[in-house]
Amino acid sequence: MNEKLDFDTGIKDALPTVFGYIGIGLAFGIVGKTSGLSVLEILLMSLITYAGSAQFIMVSLLLVGSSIPFVMLSVFLVNARFILMSTTVAQYFRQDSIWQNIGIGTLLTDETFALSMNKLNFTNHRLAPSWFHGANFVAYLTWALATAVGGILGNLVGDPKAFGLDFALVAMFIGLLYLQMITDRSKAFGFQVTMVGIVCVLMYVLTIFFSDNVALIATTLIGCFLGMVVEQWHSR
Repeated sequence: MNEKLDFDTGIKDALPTVFGYIGIGLAFGIVGKTSGLSVLEILLMSLITYAGSAQFIMVSLLLVGSSIPFVMLSVFLVNARFILMSTTVAQYFRQDSIWQNIGIGTLLTDETFALSMNKLNFTNHRLAPSWFHGANFVAYLTWALATAVGGILGNLVGDPKAFGLDFALVAMFIGLLYLQMITDRSKAFGFQVTMVGIVCVLMYVLTIFFSDNVALIATTLIGCFLGMVVEQWHSR
C-alpha cells in the first residue's frame, strides 16, 4: 500500500483480497448449483444481493420453502453489521456528494471495509471516493465471476469443503488483521493484541447464548466500547 487514493491504486490495493472472494465465491456457486439454482440465477443473486453469508442463507431458506418476507428479514439481520461499517466509513466522505456515498455504501463489503481501515495508516487518515470505487469494483467483479464459475463446476464438485474453499475468507481476514496491526503506528502493538484477545473471547461466549449474527453485532459494539475505555485508561 501507499499514500495514493486514485481509482487504479484502489484496484491494486484490493488485488490481494481476491483470493478470499474466489474461494468463498466458488463454494457458493457449487452450493447454489447443487441446491437447484441455474448458473444465471446464481450470477444474478451475486450481482443484486451481493452478500456472501446472506446468499448462503437465501439458498438454504428457499430450499426449505420459506416465505419471501422471512427470507428478506433474515437477509436484513445477517447484513445489519453493515450499518455499523457504513457509519464508520461515511465520516470520511462528508464533503462528497450523496451519489458518491451511495455508490460506496452499496458495494461496501467486510473486505473493502477492512482494507479501507488499513489504508488510513498510509494516507494520514484520508480516503477518497475514487480509491474506494476501484477497490469495490475489484471485489464486485471477482465475487460475481467466482460464483458463476462455481455454478458451472457445481456438477463436478460435490463438497467445496473438501478443497478448503470454506476457509479462504477466514485466512484472508487473518492476513488483513495482521497487516492492520503492524502498520497502525497510532496504537501500541500490545494494546492491539489485547483487544483482539478480548474480542475473540467475547465472540466465543456470546455465540453460546445468541445466533452468530447477533453475537457479531454485540461483540462489535462491546469491543468498541471496551477499546475506548482501555485506551483512555492507558493514556492517563
